[in-house]
Amino acid sequence: MRNGFHSINHLLFLLFLFCMSGILLIVSLLYYNRTTEQYHEKISDLSQKNVAQTAGLFSLLYEGYDSLSKSITNNFEMIRLLNEKTDEPAIAYINEQSITNIIGAIFYSRDDLVGIHVITNRGKIYNYGNSMNVLDSSYPKEEWYQQLRDSSGKLVWLGVYAHSLIDLNEDSPVFAFGRQIYDLNEHKPIGVALFEVNPGPVLDALDNLKLGEHSEVYLINQQSQVVSSLTEPVPVLPNLPKLESSRDLVVEQKDSGITVASRLPFSDWSVVSITPRQDLNVELVETKRYLLIVISILIIVSAVVASLVSRTFSKPLKQLIREMKQVEIGNFRGMVNVSSYQEINILVASFNRMVSRIEELIERVKVSSVSEKNAELHALQSQVNPHFLYNTLDMIYWLLDEKENDRLGELILSLSSMFRYSSEWKDGAKVTLREELEQIHHYLTIILIRLEGRLRVETSVDERWLDIRLPKMTVQPIIENAVKYGLESLKRQGVLKLYTLEVGDVLKIIVEDNGNGMNAERLAWLKQSLNRQIPKESGTGSSGIGLQNLHRRIQHMFGERYGLEIESVPDEGTKVAVMLPLPMEGDVSK
Repeated sequence: MRNGFHSINHLLFLLFLFCMSGILLIVSLLYYNRTTEQYHEKISDLSQKNVAQTAGLFSLLYEGYDSLSKSITNNFEMIRLLNEKTDEPAIAYINEQSITNIIGAIFYSRDDLVGIHVITNRGKIYNYGNSMNVLDSSYPKEEWYQQLRDSSGKLVWLGVYAHSLIDLNEDSPVFAFGRQIYDLNEHKPIGVALFEVNPGPVLDALDNLKLGEHSEVYLINQQSQVVSSLTEPVPVLPNLPKLESSRDLVVEQKDSGITVASRLPFSDWSVVSITPRQDLNVELVETKRYLLIVISILIIVSAVVASLVSRTFSKPLKQLIREMKQVEIGNFRGMVNVSSYQEINILVASFNRMVSRIEELIERVKVSSVSEKNAELHALQSQVNPHFLYNTLDMIYWLLDEKENDRLGELILSLSSMFRYSSEWKDGAKVTLREELEQIHHYLTIILIRLEGRLRVETSVDERWLDIRLPKMTVQPIIENAVKYGLESLKRQGVLKLYTLEVGDVLKIIVEDNGNGMNAERLAWLKQSLNRQIPKESGTGSSGIGLQNLHRRIQHMFGERYGLEIESVPDEGTKVAVMLPLPMEGDVSK
């Protein structure tokens, strides 16, 4: 199961599926977020339009009710009859009938009127309505009566009530409003007029503010009391937006829903609509459901497409793998025949050619195997054992020693030691400085004999550093270059110095001579060959290649910070320093 999961078929399938599904999800999410923003903007615009329409409806109602109330309060005949005082019952009866007739004419002029009540300051009440009037005698204590008495002649909306405010027989819902009756001749109030109408138009205007099934709409007076509501019983209202002027319109969208509030232009009343989020998101829920269905279908289609595409990649590769396993067990006769993408076809063709070539080479190997074995035997028989050379040089040394030719014997002994040291490369070719100095001693013995007194060697190496480890054959190539290029052709006494120097945490093994030195061009080339590894063809000799190889060996063992450092002055000499890390105390032999 684990190997199957890591197969190219499954990986390609998952890759295609995740990519296609990811793109679908991202596009769907962006579309849903954009749709949500547009829907909320549309809801906000719709709310503002509804509020404007509702305010217009209330304005029309106000104008109609204001005109209706003025038909009584501005009726001079009505005011005259209300002010007239008489002690004669016949005249009083006639006046009362006249007032009732005026009220009745106004009552029948509109279909929505439920009752008209005129109450004088002397306590006289004139009524006209749908029912037989039975008046509530406690009306002077009611709040609505005080509002009308204090209105100063302006139209006062009292609100929607479950029954008549004053007629005990009228139990149907009414919308009540009224105004004070004022005698302009005497400049004093003489009573109030109370109108009760069908609340349908008011409730319809409020219903226009509903944005959803669960919307709550309120008509609120200047004391923040609910005058009318489409919700029964009236709930406790939350903190509503503050409306500063008659033209204020506030739309607040919160997590709980949207609140729309507007002050009516003709009074201090306000209309408020509160729609919960569940009503606002009906369309969004449908959009989300539609997107989920579409995404599910597209993911299934994506899975089918991803499966087909992954198989077109994996099927020819599986055939190639099966044939490779046959090659592993030695069967070179099979060929892979597939028709797929260009790159896979090229790979299969290369594999077929490789198998054919291997089979051909195996046949050649079988033919030449016997001759190759004979050649190897011949080569082994012709090899010279290095120990035979060491033993021969030692034998020559002892023969010379018997003849008391000490100088030539010393030369042969040094040569034997050099061969033995340079031919043994074990343990990563690391030696101690002590071993390296012994090799240098043998080398300088041969050089001093060859130069016949033209060279003086001065050695000053701190014994603390004799056991440090360094690459084999580190110092000898430097001394060899110094002798070959600087001291051998010198016309004066040559001096070769070998000493150590501590600089910070770096140990320098310095080889210094007073030979010919190098010009600036040669020195620059040599330094560049160390830093940039200039090939041999770009130089002027082979000494740079030897120092370059030595420089890389030191850096490989200790790091880029270390290696060779070269200074030279023409006709004065050359100084080459081998820079090694200064060993910590107790770590010298490591």
